[in-house]
Amino acid sequence: MDHIFFFYFAGVIAVTSLLVVALRNPVYSALALLIMFFHVAGLYVTLHAEFLAAVQIVVYAGAILVLYLFVVMLLNVKTEERYHDQLPVAGLLGVMLSTEVILLLIQSRTAAPASAVPVDTVIAPGNTELIGEVLYSTYLFPFEVASLLLLVAMIGAIILAKKDIGEGAQ
Repeated sequence: MDHIFFFYFAGVIAVTSLLVVALRNPVYSALALLIMFFHVAGLYVTLHAEFLAAVQIVVYAGAILVLYLFVVMLLNVKTEERYHDQLPVAGLLGVMLSTEVILLLIQSRTAAPASAVPVDTVIAPGNTELIGEVLYSTYLFPFEVASLLLLVAMIGAIILAKKDIGEGAQ
């Protein structure tokens, strides 16, 4: 059953990744990127990495994509300026990647099956709990320093932006 979900997510990720590059309208390209980000998060869930899935949605789908859309909307990029003659390079890379996938499939079919590992009946804490425990115990000081640096950078960006706005009004 896990294989079905994996192939679904992998197929949608591959198709939407191609659409991100192939679509001429940057907004449609960003929407395909959003779909890809959500399916990557779904792939993380199938790998039992729920924390990475949540971070994928919050950081990439929430912040990076919104930033990308703001830049696209502000720059008003023309479609003629966006594309170059990329077909030969894309074809070569496509053939190389297809060859690698075929070789990996052949190798996986001819390889010896992995030995079964006994599963312990002890329920281990999830990866989110483990990451939180390590982050707030072992790495508490670096975490606080990083948050302080981000706060200082945010305050500096606000001061610089207000300074630029004040100069533009005069």
